[in-house]
Formats: sequence, structure tokens, C-alpha cells
Amino acid sequence: MRRPYRAAPTPTKEGPRSNRDIRGVREVQLIDDTGANRGVVSFFDALKIAEDAGLDLVEIAPNSVPPVCKILDYGRFRFLEQKKAAEARKKQRTIEIKEIKLRPGIDKHDYDVKMKAMQGFFEEGDKVKVTLRFRGREMAHQDLGVKVLERVK
Repeated sequence: MRRPYRAAPTPTKEGPRSNRDIRGVREVQLIDDTGANRGVVSFFDALKIAEDAGLDLVEIAPNSVPPVCKILDYGRFRFLEQKKAAEARKKQRTIEIKEIKLRPGIDKHDYDVKMKAMQGFFEEGDKVKVTLRFRGREMAHQDLGVKVLERVK
């Protein structure tokens, strides 16, 4: 049995709508290319003003009533938005969680080495998780583990 033909769904554009993509709107709050507020204008008048200036009509605030549209160069606007987003990603730092594993019978020198490593992690801005591992009969002497954790604290 053949399936009925369905047209592929139209892909949704990323970013704000521009020019003729702005649908279902009769009036818009218009900001011209100099940044001056022109007030509430009919959509087609705003589109004509933008075309006469050789620029695009871009919907800046679609949820307001009436929607706010600005006359600007859409290609340059998208470029600046991408640049801003890349800059924000560059400044963003992911905090990693580093783990330090200890045993209850840890020697003084080994303890000092682990503490130095932990200090380095803190200086890099990472978080540190301290794990205390017990093996075999060490579980019977949990007070030693508590003492090690108190030293770490």
C-alpha cells in the first residue's frame, strides 16, 4: 500500500522575521534606520519605507502590541548577533568537578601531595569532590576516616 504524498514541512528560520516573513500584522511600531521612533505605522507603509531606503524591515519585539520593527541591514544585524553570541561563548567557563580519592591510612607525604593538587584545582576555579575509600577491615575503623576528613576540612 502506498503512502499518500505529503509536502515537506517548510523549515523555520532562525532569528527574527524580516520583510515579507512578518505575517498577520496590520500595524507596527516603527524605528527607522537613524534610530528615531516613527510611531505606529501600517505594515505596508513600513515595508515601503524600508525598501526605499534599500534596507530590511526586521521584527525586533514580536510579542508587544503592536510589534516593534526596525529598519536596518539584516545581513549585518545577523553578523553582529553571531559575533555577540560567539563572544559570550568564549567568556563562558565550564566548572569541572575534580575528584581526590583518599584512604583512611594515608601517609603524611601522600596527603600533602593530594592537598597540593586540590589547591591547584581550586585556583583554576574547579570544584573538588573528596572520596574516602575503605577496603576490607578498614570499615571497622571508621573513626580513622573521620580524622582524615577533618584534616582535609
